[in-house]
Amino acid sequence: MNKNAYIQVALCSTSFCTSAKTAFMLIMKNFARFGTMAVLGNIIRFIGMAFIVTATTVLGYFILVLLHPSASPTFPVLIYASTAYVVAKLYMNVYGLASDTALQCFIAVEEQGIDPSIVPSELRSFVDNKGKKQKAAAGKESSVSPE
Repeated sequence: MNKNAYIQVALCSTSFCTSAKTAFMLIMKNFARFGTMAVLGNIIRFIGMAFIVTATTVLGYFILVLLHPSASPTFPVLIYASTAYVVAKLYMNVYGLASDTALQCFIAVEEQGIDPSIVPSELRSFVDNKGKKQKAAAGKESSVSPE
């Protein structure tokens, strides 16, 4: 929860408690989106960590064998793997924070009616389409007269 509160502090420049409440309400309103993003994010983080650790360990092994063919590779490879795990964990945590921040920014633009012109052009079509659908739905509701 505090990660999302800190994201809201950065987005809205409000106090921590206010931001925590805003983040909680945002997550509750968009539970399915946050849940989907959490599952997909964890899968991508796992794949990324596995790739970084595996690639580093295998490359380290081959480099060690080529440079020192008579040396036992067991201990150095364990050091490579543990160092790669720490680096992968740190790198993928940054990825996770960036994806959570991007999701909160996207939802904030949608829900708070922020001008979509501040959204990067590559992502603007997502926000524009959502806004058009909401306006169309509101227009249909107002055009129906009660009988």
